[in-house]
Amino acid sequence: MRKISILFLGITLIIACKQQKENDSVALNTQEKRSYTIETVVKNLNNPWGMTWLPDGSMLITEKSGDLIHFKNGIKTFIENIPDVYVRGQGGLMDIELHPNYIENGWIYMTFNSNEDGGKGGNTKLIRAKLDGKRLTNIEDLYKAEPNSTAGRHFGSRIEFDDDGFLYFSIGDRGNRDVNPQDITRDCGKIYRLNDDGTIPPDNPFVNEPKAKKAIYSYGHRNPQGMVKHPETGKIWIHEHGPKGGDEINIIKKGANYGWPIISYGINYSGSKFTEETTRPGMEQPVYYWVPSIAPCGMDFVTGNKYPDWEGHLLVGSLKFGYVELVKLNGETVIGREKIAEDVGRVRNVKMGPDDYIYIAVEGRGIVKLIPK
Repeated sequence: MRKISILFLGITLIIACKQQKENDSVALNTQEKRSYTIETVVKNLNNPWGMTWLPDGSMLITEKSGDLIHFKNGIKTFIENIPDVYVRGQGGLMDIELHPNYIENGWIYMTFNSNEDGGKGGNTKLIRAKLDGKRLTNIEDLYKAEPNSTAGRHFGSRIEFDDDGFLYFSIGDRGNRDVNPQDITRDCGKIYRLNDDGTIPPDNPFVNEPKAKKAIYSYGHRNPQGMVKHPETGKIWIHEHGPKGGDEINIIKKGANYGWPIISYGINYSGSKFTEETTRPGMEQPVYYWVPSIAPCGMDFVTGNKYPDWEGHLLVGSLKFGYVELVKLNGETVIGREKIAEDVGRVRNVKMGPDDYIYIAVEGRGIVKLIPK
């Protein structure tokens, strides 16, 4: 009997370690010699959360503190008529994205922490608006998560459009992991999908579920602060913060449950465990996970011809370690990792610009871009 128990224990340990060993085999490489220089584009920004480009090549930049900045020809212009932003902890003015047909319709989409409706505190809100000179106009409310909370963490939030024109955005679990992420009748810990005008697509996965939040597209998320459309497949990729360990890259599927906090490769910040499970039937496994955590923020795929050795791979910013990670892919499988822009600072966002250069938004510094030598 004792031999059977020992054999069973050995098999269990092998299974439990298999996934971690697979991840550990993808070594993180450091460049011995940089093939690029780092050039400052926008100076003196405190917490540049979101950034996008207008058709004339100028930039729109959100500061978490509530400022929307138009940057053109070296000059910062502060845009007026910004909605009231409830700045608390990790929450403030967050992401910004243009409509795919911006040239025709002029719509700009933003997420921010709002204290409207739902009681004390705030929660993530999505709006769209138009830019008329130095002022926002035609502001429309599209979605407001509820209830409000005084917790200062896990607001999400990123915005992306897919090839069919649907609008996706993320909201974190707001620090209420045991209630929000697994409950589709509640906001938070979700990826949402809307039509571009804020209405609910009739084929959303939970439109016929009683009491469900009809905008939910997937659930079981912790705090997704990266979202991007794959340039070839059109699939929506995200990354999300784990606790201590267990940051994840996921590909979003309709109606899928990504497991938080029932399954996770992380532990509590104290070092204790909150779950013994890393897998469960009916719950998605990540494309990749990090142990230890890198605190990912911002992501994009490398496109264009400026960085031929990196093309098609994924850029992920690290708040914790102050670099950008180049996650090398073979299809949807991670085959390598490399540090770039080491010691640049706390990376809040990383995006490909319309000029095919990599732009990095850095807390307490500004926005820089990588210039190949």
